[in-house]
Amino acid sequence: MNLHDWIDELCDLLDVESEADESLLGDLAEVAHDNVHPMAGPVTAFLLGVAAGVRDAGPEAVERMAARVQALAEAWDRPAGVTDDPSDVEADGEVDEELRHLDEIDEVEEVDEAEEEEDLLV
Repeated sequence: MNLHDWIDELCDLLDVESEADESLLGDLAEVAHDNVHPMAGPVTAFLLGVAAGVRDAGPEAVERMAARVQALAEAWDRPAGVTDDPSDVEADGEVDEELRHLDEIDEVEEVDEAEEEEDLLV
């Protein structure tokens, strides 16, 4: 039995219809484990799943949420303004820019969803 088979069986057992990007979840769990705490990996993956379920999020939304969570985990152990490597400052700026971009995408999606709901009510 491989990981994909395990996921299929687990979804059947839990009676959920879901697609899991095991690579994305594995990478996210590893970053959280390495940068936050050994137990942060599974807890992070679990909470991402909860957030995705509550929002009825599709794969693209889950990827955006995962990117935001990963950026948080990567920056977790670094005090503000302190770096060991000048390239870290540039990387931090890129992360901040990406997070702002993801926030903008989320805002556009919320507007689109609100407009769709209004159209359904009319």
